[in-house]
Amino acid sequence: MSEQDTSGAAARDYRRLPEDEKAPFVRAVFDSVAQRYDLMNDLMSGGVHRWWKAQMVAWLKPRPGQTLIDVAGGTGDVALRALPRLFPDPGNLAEGGAVVCDVNERMLEVGRARALDQGVLFGIEWLAADAERLPFGDRSFDLYTIAFGLRNVTRFEAALAEARRVLKPGGRFMCLEFTPEATPLLQPFYDLYSFHIVPLLGRIVTGDRDAYSYLVESIRGFPRQGELAEMIAAAGLEQVRYRNLTGGIAALHSAWRL
Repeated sequence: MSEQDTSGAAARDYRRLPEDEKAPFVRAVFDSVAQRYDLMNDLMSGGVHRWWKAQMVAWLKPRPGQTLIDVAGGTGDVALRALPRLFPDPGNLAEGGAVVCDVNERMLEVGRARALDQGVLFGIEWLAADAERLPFGDRSFDLYTIAFGLRNVTRFEAALAEARRVLKPGGRFMCLEFTPEATPLLQPFYDLYSFHIVPLLGRIVTGDRDAYSYLVESIRGFPRQGELAEMIAAAGLEQVRYRNLTGGIAALHSAWRL
């Protein structure tokens, strides 16, 4: 594919993939980049994604004994950050813990290997499953997180409905996502970086420029902060709030099942 074909104005409009094509396409994208996904996150954000995730866990305020489902959790970044708060005593197997749920088994394999390298043997499970059809009963979890994953789901409304279903009454929902527009001062630089630098980094580091062209387009097609807040509320979650991060490049949305 030529350089022009894979630029920000990509020939294929990833934002308008038919529903029956999006899931296998997204799965192939993450199969392609799984081994270097975390390295790319560091390079793309200058490491800022780590601070965003730390802010997510800080606002979530997980407590010992609670159970967390981290949906579209990939390599387990969020769950591994929350685990010491959920499961402070590895000797007490009756305490809470986390389930990392993702449709992409390669991403889960990378995360599981990383957890083992860190000596994390208990309190976390790795499960291949779809955000729109979670294999858990109603009211199963205290906490639900999804970080940089909702925009890759085929039907946002179905995933949000599942989030509410698996949360216990009093359970907390939290979503971390890129936003389609930054503040006006940052927007020109955001556009330049997103459409030109990110795909180039993707080609150099992972050998897959198309995958990162898709990721940029998926951000631009994602609902704005207020629109997403309305969708979360429409799914039956309450007390919806959001916080912008780093000039509105990313945002955290919080809600509760009451």
